[in-house]
This record gives sequence, C-alpha cells and structure tokens, in this order.
Amino acid sequence: MKLSLPMIALAGVALLSACNKNDEPEVVGGPADPMADQLANAAPVELPPSVKATKQYRCKDNSLYFVDFMTDDKTANFRTKKGGEPTQLKAAEAGQAFTAEGGYEVSGQGDEVQIAVPGKKAQSCHV
Repeated sequence: MKLSLPMIALAGVALLSACNKNDEPEVVGGPADPMADQLANAAPVELPPSVKATKQYRCKDNSLYFVDFMTDDKTANFRTKKGGEPTQLKAAEAGQAFTAEGGYEVSGQGDEVQIAVPGKKAQSCHV
C-alpha cells in the first residue's frame, strides 16, 4: 500500500510531462481577416450628434414650439407639437440660424429666439 501510492504519483507525473511536445507553433487568432487592409485604410467614422438641450418655446402669437439643439451646434430638431415628427434644421456654421426648406428658421439657442414657420413671419419666442 505504501509503495503503490508513490508509484501512482510517479506515473501521473510521467504522463503529464509527455503532453504538448510538438515543435509546431500553436495558432491562437484564427484565420486572417480578409478586410483588414480595407478597414485600416477606411475613413474615420463620425457619430451623429446627440441632444445638447431640449427647449420648449412660447411665441408672441401664443404658439408653442419644441426644439432639440444638438452637440455639433449646427443641427436642431424642430417640432410644432410635443412628440410630433421632427423637422431637421441645419446651420452653415455654429452660431448661425438653423434653417430647413419650406420656410423653417430658428435664430439663436438660448432662452430667447426668433422662430419662423411656413406661412408665418419670424417672431420672438421665449422659454
């Protein structure tokens, strides 16, 4: 009994030492990516702007408008009713008026702005 336990341990060590004795390298990463060169040379991806501020404006004619100003300072989403379909307004440069085809325009980004919608002249609106 005393002799068999060391013999079993010795046999186990001998079996484990025989593992992985080949000289070939082990491939871990898998096959090469066929698009690696295209991805490396691709233009950087620009994420769309996120909402910087959402404001609700009451105008002189008592109309209510909703504007989401974006982080790029060149884009705004304009709604004529809460939860309504947005009209995307764009500015040529940061700080200029946001406009869209059809006569939409928002001048400013603060608590006091000028808003024009199709069929109405621009009017002063505030938060």
